[in-house]
Amino acid sequence: MGFWQNAENNHFMFNHKVKIKGALDQVEIVFDDKMIPHIFAQNDHDLYLAQGYVTAMHRLWQMDFQTRFAAGRISEVVVSEPARESDRYQRRMGMVYGAENSLKGMMADPKSKEMILAYTEGINAYIKTLSHANYPLEYKILDFKPENWTPLKCALLLKQMSAILAMGSDEFYMTNILKKFGPEITKNLFPDYPFKEDPIIPVGTKWNFTPLPIPKTPESFTASQTGNVQTKEKVEGIGSNNWALSGSKTASGYPILANDPHLELSLPSIWYQIQLHAPGINTYGVSLPGAPGIIIGFNQRIAWGVTNVAADVLDFYQIKFKDSSHNEYWYNNKWNKTTKRLEVIKIRGSKDLIDTVYYTHQGPVVYLQKSNFVKANSVPVGDALRWIAHDSSNELMTFYYLNRGKNYNDYRKALTYYTAPAQNFVFASVDNDIAITPNGKFPLKWKNQGKFILDGTDPAYDWHGWIPASQNPTVKNPPRGFVSSANQSSTDQTYPYYLNWEFSPYERGKRINDRLTAMNKATLDSIRLMQTDNYSILAQNLIPAVLPLLNPEKLNATQKEALSYVTKWNKRYDANEIAASIFEIWTKRLAFDIWDDEFTVKGVPMRYPSRDRTVEMILKEPAAKWFDNVNTSQKETLSDLVNESFKYSCDSLERRFGPINKDWRWSNLKQSNVPHLAKIPGFGSKVLQIGGAKSTINALSESNGPSWRMVIELGKNPKGHGVYPGGQSGNPGSKFYDNMIDTWASGQLYDLFYMQTPDDQSGKVISRLKISK
Repeated sequence: MGFWQNAENNHFMFNHKVKIKGALDQVEIVFDDKMIPHIFAQNDHDLYLAQGYVTAMHRLWQMDFQTRFAAGRISEVVVSEPARESDRYQRRMGMVYGAENSLKGMMADPKSKEMILAYTEGINAYIKTLSHANYPLEYKILDFKPENWTPLKCALLLKQMSAILAMGSDEFYMTNILKKFGPEITKNLFPDYPFKEDPIIPVGTKWNFTPLPIPKTPESFTASQTGNVQTKEKVEGIGSNNWALSGSKTASGYPILANDPHLELSLPSIWYQIQLHAPGINTYGVSLPGAPGIIIGFNQRIAWGVTNVAADVLDFYQIKFKDSSHNEYWYNNKWNKTTKRLEVIKIRGSKDLIDTVYYTHQGPVVYLQKSNFVKANSVPVGDALRWIAHDSSNELMTFYYLNRGKNYNDYRKALTYYTAPAQNFVFASVDNDIAITPNGKFPLKWKNQGKFILDGTDPAYDWHGWIPASQNPTVKNPPRGFVSSANQSSTDQTYPYYLNWEFSPYERGKRINDRLTAMNKATLDSIRLMQTDNYSILAQNLIPAVLPLLNPEKLNATQKEALSYVTKWNKRYDANEIAASIFEIWTKRLAFDIWDDEFTVKGVPMRYPSRDRTVEMILKEPAAKWFDNVNTSQKETLSDLVNESFKYSCDSLERRFGPINKDWRWSNLKQSNVPHLAKIPGFGSKVLQIGGAKSTINALSESNGPSWRMVIELGKNPKGHGVYPGGQSGNPGSKFYDNMIDTWASGQLYDLFYMQTPDDQSGKVISRLKISK
């Protein structure tokens, strides 16, 4: 029953054969020395059946746990109040409802239906081989057992990705801010376009389409936004990572593509590496355990990658109910019936909890009274949720076509199937085409629709159709010779449609574009080193403005020493930089000092203005009224806050680590690590002494960072390189559980073994598995 006996199942050590009832033909699976499977099948059905089988062999508990979480079924396994609240939250957000609708979309297309059914068959064939003794360890610790896989679980997994990437919902916070400060201040502090920006689609790109008419902004919205206040026109700024360089900028003359998607890191790894080979397909990359196909990767002719767009595809509507029965709601000048969905939450060892969720035509009314669940802080009470993830969709077809793609036209076709979560799809081909498209199914909205909570009684506030997929912003082979994205604004302000009012800060995108502009004769190494670049544009912008405001005469010895570190700092968040620690706490505290007195009100959730707006104010408005703390009798200035926050930073580091010494180094403050998915102690990684920060290309915080780093050199024979912070196996006792972490932490990449036949001798093979019918 023990732990070690399952660590490396003996059958990995020699050739292993297995018969599966559903297989149509023979499948050969070759495992290389990183335990990465290379699947050689004779047809699509067997390809996905084998993918399901080997993924379950390495990652069954992870797949099971993630989809239970998504479905709101954690209470069946873990008995606790947080588990119950998490289950209610997932159900009330309409996760299962959305997955059911998505599944209809997947089952409607014969290709994706075959993918999902064969993949499910493969997982279940593996589950059948298990006895209690060889259950993955977490099943024994949490004391539950695997259940059969279903196609719905594949859909749930894709919805969970939508939730992870879209759940930053600010409408509730923004509405509270509007109520407290009024429209003029709200507009000033939360502008619709940043002060500095370097957008994904290069500035000045011409749009070669005739836009659809934009829905009219309701008069009631205009009235609430403007009152009669004249606002100053906003002054234009002058301007997660992926990029592709055209052959004109590389040493080989062929494009190089790079991608490092940032997510909450966990063990087992978020991604699972795999190669899929069958007639018409030979593709290598990473898959999501629980979904067929390859999400980010390359084949003989093309490479592709994704970063999050952060489009606004999730809106809350204030609902007016007739009475406390919630059976009817007022919409379009009449009472309309709600529909009820009974969510049965099974609770381990006790009776079922039945939760009634009311749905309007917009979607589920998430909470009817305030929830004490932390994740629900951004969810307003009594509001219906309209979310793209509730709609029928079939993202699998995008990856079906990308995996088999040969050229730019295939890439464009694949994108038309994609709904959510919206992604910046970067592309490169051996024909020397490069492109990037912020892509998804985008509602056609009036400007700022969804910046605040919307009026659920008036049809003018509904979503009115969709931006045509062909008019999503895109650029092919731009004159500058590269395309890139780092979650910043998709376009400049000439794009005719509204996607969102706020995106990630611009610093990472700016640094990437600066480096790619300067780059010539690029090689694998120039790109690999760039992925771990720790230079901070934020520090470059802020330090010249705040250093002169410090009064050295009022600093004690430690603070003076700290000042000398910051003065000499190279603005890199490298692991051993002491100045990076000082600057990080200093700027966080400075933002707190500026905003907290006005933007923290008990019981009224609000948020601070963006980092970009804060920097703009420090640089351009040194006398802004926001620097004064309204809770004190004297009038504070920017200089007062800069001095207080600098001393605060030094004092907190000194309290924690003693007088300035090497313990103040950035990696020691940051404590980067990769925790276990269920936070089981001892199954996470050690603390990693590595650099990087949210405002640098190497955007790594405590446990959020590059979940997969990949560089693809296209050419007659493509060369792939990649690594993730973990390993192929989900078993903490396996040497393949976390064997890639140190390589990842040191910024190195492995060469990916892109096999042409099962007998390819160019890499190291450690075992083989044959599946027959």
